[in-house]
Parts: sequence; C-alpha cells; structure tokens
Amino acid sequence: MKHLVKFFVVTFFLIASTQAFAEQKIVVLDMRYVLNNSKAGKDAQEFLKKKFNDNAKKLSELEKLLKKEESDLLTAKASLTKEEYTKKSDSLRKKVIDYQSQRRSSNDKLAIQRLEARKTLMKQIEPILDVYIKENSISLVIDKKNMVGGSTEYDITKIIVEKLNKKLPSLNLQ
Repeated sequence: MKHLVKFFVVTFFLIASTQAFAEQKIVVLDMRYVLNNSKAGKDAQEFLKKKFNDNAKKLSELEKLLKKEESDLLTAKASLTKEEYTKKSDSLRKKVIDYQSQRRSSNDKLAIQRLEARKTLMKQIEPILDVYIKENSISLVIDKKNMVGGSTEYDITKIIVEKLNKKLPSLNLQ
C-alpha cells in the first residue's frame, strides 16, 4: 500500500511539473547586440572613440616633445656642468611623471564615462524588458552569450532594440 501511494504521489508531481514547464515561455536576448547596435549605444561608442583618439593624439604629441627634449639633453650633456645637467634631467623627469599622470587620468575618465553610459543604457533597457515580459507572458529571459543553442524565433533582441531606439534616441555624454 505504501508503494502504491508513493507511486501516485511521484506520478502526480511529474505530471504537474511537466505541465508547468510546458506553459513557460523562455526567450533569448543578446545584450551585447542591444548595447552596441541601439542608436544611443552607437552614439556613445562613437563619442567615446572620438574622445579616445583626440586624447591619444594630444598625448602622442606630448610624448614626442618629451623624447626630443631627452635627446637634446643627452646631446648637450658634454657641454653642460654637472649641476645644470642634474637640474635639467630632474625637470625632464617631472615632465615625464606629469605626462604619465595625464595619460592615466584621461584613460580613467574614459573608462568612467563608458561605465556611466552602459549603466544609463541598462537602466533604460530594464523597464522596456519588464513591460515586454509582462505583455507576452514570458517566464525567463536568457542572455544569448549563456545559451548553447536554440531556435531563432525566441530571440527578442531586435524587438528590444527597436523599443529602446524609440524611448532613448541618444545619450548626452560630455
């Protein structure tokens, strides 16, 4: 009798869980695509790339000047007194340290802006995704990078990108 009851309980749970899984709707979202191909994401990338290139150009010019100053100092070493050479080399070292700190700070600023832009985009994507999930009775959204395989009909990436483009056409980065 005990075995019969266990059999019915196990069978009931198997049938109930199978029906519960059958009613669930699982979709896929490629977050990298959404962040990189939405209008706001593309604009942010272009802005950050331009700023990076501008900073790189300024820093490379400064680096060339420092290298020229170093070579001039080395060529003039024989004609300078020990005190003058030490004074000029210390001055050059300070300039190099300033250059390195400038370079580091500009890279840090760009990294912070990139993170802020990503955070802003993510904050805008969440409510759009929540509304879409409720409207379409979706049980689970999986990021495409964590998916091994599946049908493309469950990919909602382009729908979310379209909705994001309507809601947030651009990010105002400075």
